[in-house]
Amino acid sequence: MPWTETVTMQRLDFIRACEAGTHSISELCRLHGISRKTGYKWLHRFDPGDANSLDDRSHARLTQPEKIPPDVADRLVLCRMQHPDWGPKKIRHWFLNHNADFIVPAASTIGDLLSQEKLVRECPKRKRTPGNMQKLTAAERNNHVWSADFKGRFRLKDRSYCRPFTLTDNHSRYVLACEAGVAETTAFVRGCMENAFREGGLPEVIRTDNGSPFVAPGILALTQLSVWLMKLGIKTERTDPGCPGQNARHERMHRSLKAALNCGNIFATQAEQQAWFSHWREEFNHERPHEAKGGKPPASEWTPSARQWDGKVPEVSYPQGSKLYKVGEKGNLSLNGRMFLSSALRGEYVRFLEVDDGIDVILFDRLMLAWYDRAEKRIIRID
Repeated sequence: MPWTETVTMQRLDFIRACEAGTHSISELCRLHGISRKTGYKWLHRFDPGDANSLDDRSHARLTQPEKIPPDVADRLVLCRMQHPDWGPKKIRHWFLNHNADFIVPAASTIGDLLSQEKLVRECPKRKRTPGNMQKLTAAERNNHVWSADFKGRFRLKDRSYCRPFTLTDNHSRYVLACEAGVAETTAFVRGCMENAFREGGLPEVIRTDNGSPFVAPGILALTQLSVWLMKLGIKTERTDPGCPGQNARHERMHRSLKAALNCGNIFATQAEQQAWFSHWREEFNHERPHEAKGGKPPASEWTPSARQWDGKVPEVSYPQGSKLYKVGEKGNLSLNGRMFLSSALRGEYVRFLEVDDGIDVILFDRLMLAWYDRAEKRIIRID
């Protein structure tokens, strides 16, 4: 009959039979209906001087700081004070590695204890950009959707960092820009885009990730760059945070660029690196076969946009008679007191359009920014 492990007498009978030596341990385990592993466990645990040595022991983890014995808690706290840069997992593993003579609590329980003892520094809250309110646009034709991003920085041979900015047409995979830069700034990106617009015209949509300088804290994560693009009649859209797969075609181009860089194509200065980038871009567009295009290079399909750019930035026009307010230099609106809207819109005019009794929608061009409650005299964000 199989051994019922909760019956201590059965375990004691097994121990006595082993001590008698009339049968091998394997035979006794088979007679008692247990595995050899279980048999050796109870042989190892048996202590003639301890009447409870064959009793069951709890396998439950300690899950609450107040359940930790005071002496154990003191040792855990002391370890943290001696190693203030160690987290709960490292403290737990240290005691396990040193064969602690107590049941080591779970890392989460140690973390709760440290927090209770005020030994955990609070992490500053990260400013998060608002989520996307619309689905990403599917690229159906040339210059429908362009993607912009920075390929990860790397060191040149002079030990300075290079931060290449790239711009591609999602439909044809044509690379419109691959520019070496030293900083991820609005001025640098705008300069790269201006050159691309003069060469290839204006796209309908530009897609970016949620890094700088494409987003900023505030209403709809607007930046000076996105406002400039909207004034050119270009819609801006962003991938979801942590989802590079939503810009897979652009990321695949980055993979090809990285592979080419790793073949001994990193140079001593920014100028030398830019000369190579220009050569690589020409080769990628006009010579390198692209599998998604049936082995043809992107230039075999790409054509410049019909929307050519003359270098001018038009002002946003609103219907005659619209109720307009000018955004101040600090991003404020004067509405029965100063109310912050967005520093990216400083100097621009926004439109107030009544949509309900006492409620206006605030528009920049055709983009909904927020609502304004006239009764409560406050701006209500929609992101």
